[in-house]
Amino acid sequence: MSAPPAARRGPLLLGVRHHGPGSARAVRAALDAARPAAVLIEGPPEGDALLPLAADPGMRPPVALLAHAADDPGRAAFWPLAAFSPEWVAIRWAQEQEVPVPVRFIDLPAAHTLAARSGADRDEAGSDEAGSEEAGSVRLDPLAVLAETAGYDDPERWWEDVVEHRGDGAADPLAAFEALAEAMGALREAYGDGGHARDGVREAYMRQRMRAARREFGDGYAVVCGAWHVPALGARTTAAADRALLTGLPRTKVETAWVPWTHRRLARAGGYGAGVSSPGWYAHLFAARDRPVERWLTKVAGLLREEDRQVSSAHVIEAVRLAGTLAALRGRPLAGLTETLEAARAVMCDGSDVPLALVEDRLVIGDVLGEVPEGAPVVPLQRDLSRQQRSLRLKAEARQRELELDLRKDTDAAKSLLLHRLRLLGIGWGTPAASRGSTGTFRETWRLRWEPELSVRVAEAGIWGTTVVAAATAKAEAEAAGARELGEVTALAERCLLAGLPRALPAVLRALADRAALDTDVGRLAKALPALARALRYGDVRGTDASALATVAGGLAERICVALPPACAAGLDAQAAAELRGHVDAVHGAIGLLDEEGLRERWSAVLGALAGRDRVPGLIRGRAARLLLDEGRLPAEETARLMGLALSPAAAPPDAAGWIEGFAQDGTLLVHDERLLGLIDTWLAGVPESAFTDVLPLLRRTFGAYEPGVRRSLGELVRRGRSPKTAPGGAPAGFAPALDPSRADAVLPVLGLLLAGPPA
Repeated sequence: MSAPPAARRGPLLLGVRHHGPGSARAVRAALDAARPAAVLIEGPPEGDALLPLAADPGMRPPVALLAHAADDPGRAAFWPLAAFSPEWVAIRWAQEQEVPVPVRFIDLPAAHTLAARSGADRDEAGSDEAGSEEAGSVRLDPLAVLAETAGYDDPERWWEDVVEHRGDGAADPLAAFEALAEAMGALREAYGDGGHARDGVREAYMRQRMRAARREFGDGYAVVCGAWHVPALGARTTAAADRALLTGLPRTKVETAWVPWTHRRLARAGGYGAGVSSPGWYAHLFAARDRPVERWLTKVAGLLREEDRQVSSAHVIEAVRLAGTLAALRGRPLAGLTETLEAARAVMCDGSDVPLALVEDRLVIGDVLGEVPEGAPVVPLQRDLSRQQRSLRLKAEARQRELELDLRKDTDAAKSLLLHRLRLLGIGWGTPAASRGSTGTFRETWRLRWEPELSVRVAEAGIWGTTVVAAATAKAEAEAAGARELGEVTALAERCLLAGLPRALPAVLRALADRAALDTDVGRLAKALPALARALRYGDVRGTDASALATVAGGLAERICVALPPACAAGLDAQAAAELRGHVDAVHGAIGLLDEEGLRERWSAVLGALAGRDRVPGLIRGRAARLLLDEGRLPAEETARLMGLALSPAAAPPDAAGWIEGFAQDGTLLVHDERLLGLIDTWLAGVPESAFTDVLPLLRRTFGAYEPGVRRSLGELVRRGRSPKTAPGGAPAGFAPALDPSRADAVLPVLGLLLAGPPA
């Protein structure tokens, strides 16, 4: 039998599961019973100065302690804490006492941890996370080993049965910690360090801090750390041996801050090398002191009702009964997450996994985002960003949401500028999305989601300036100076106009003019023009002066008009022809946005030259003819003549198939113009059998890209042949053979009112 708390000697070692609600409750009960004179917690000592902020009313977990190298903010580490984390409970316990108890971090300093890590060790978010294993090492999962020893195939289920469902341990709050320490000691004896290559150094530093605490408080202090470390911290070692392990460690200057964290981010293995797969469930277990299953299934019912599913109180009652029955059949002391989800699927979701996936995403994981007090230390750029977020009422949220902006409104335009500036700085809070219901340039749609890693991005961007606009301007100028290709500079010019950075434009335009003058590759010129055209279009909507950009764009378009025909007639293979066809489409769309006098006529002349030259690949000739036809610059008779020449028996079948692919890229034209369809049908029927197998893959690629409805309509037209219901001149019955300009112009006033949109 365990000795009563008063008979125990030495420091109180509380081995916990990071982010474990059962451990958190047990830690509070143990601290209440032992009343230690000080509390030492696994974490970087650089965070000691920030611990008083944990008592601030504005601090709401989940939060994380962020440490980053002062000279390289991207080299960073997080120590996340949730409301149900034992470390957070210990911190708050110490601060809530009538006479506050000293609380300190004792893990290896972040100054050593970050100095030992290179850029290659960073995770995909650009930051390291505390406790992550070294590359190539295989970490032992103590919970998995203990669960397997106990006959469980699921470590989470074993932990729930042994810890989460056992209560607060009122009889002896320390008994569970002693048992867990004994189990970890046996595991370390059997497996050594379990693949934790750095743990020896970390534990040596923790023991040094414990010796310092003993000199100050005697043995009346408590240590809250991962259960894996308890045997090492209780082992008898000499101070000299520990100092030897710590000698010569690299060091760097670091800065620390509290940053908001999310439940979704807790679901990934990160801080302390630990992650929990169900943070929302654990938060519920920690907060629900009684009847957790009933309260949980009530939450599930509420969520499903919000999604318009018919769920009544009777469903909740039956789900609770089913969960309890499943737990009893499986010999579990209480229904766990597995049983509650199975009961919810059977009773509330009609056996479907689709609504259950929503429950798992919204409740089992959740989108809870913590908060940090406004007075907490942050980099100046973060302070300016927070000010703008409050001013524009753009709240950072962990859950993804869509934001529709009307750029004719001042507030929406300001939101757009902020989001574009952040994207230029590499802070991807918002992602542009296609606007629904409108193609006007005055509308923007964004998908917003604030991830904790963005705090590191803000710290990294702080090297460019202390405000968002200054930092974005400085970074744009630096990127313009370092850009090597014309396309990079044109894309940057577009981003500067979208972000409203007039001070950066002179440097960007200088770089643009220099590279445009030296670049002779028509492909790179064609890639660059669309970005400039879009930038000019957005500049008009936003009221930005882009006259200098218009001059550069006009010159670029002129060079493309001169260089494109020779480039298309230079013996291109199929791949090169397809690439140039894409450039032709892009330039055509871009020139349609430019407002330079005579430019469209010159471009139409270029397309006419391409459509009529035999040396140009059929793919490009067909595309040029189609663009001219759509623009009304190529008569139907001339189009039919060009098609007849391209599909004549003298033309090589692959070249003819390429012409069709370029011309008939959109099958809607063939559905509504039976004459053109008849030409293609006649040509295809006359292709020799020997050449048909070469042409067929090209045709399948062309017609296979059509919408199913278009393919079905074409099949019906070919099956029944030419429609008898046609008027003279080839027009369908009920339609004139040619357009009546006076009747067509009559719809323009109404069309103008529709496209004008709502008043600003």
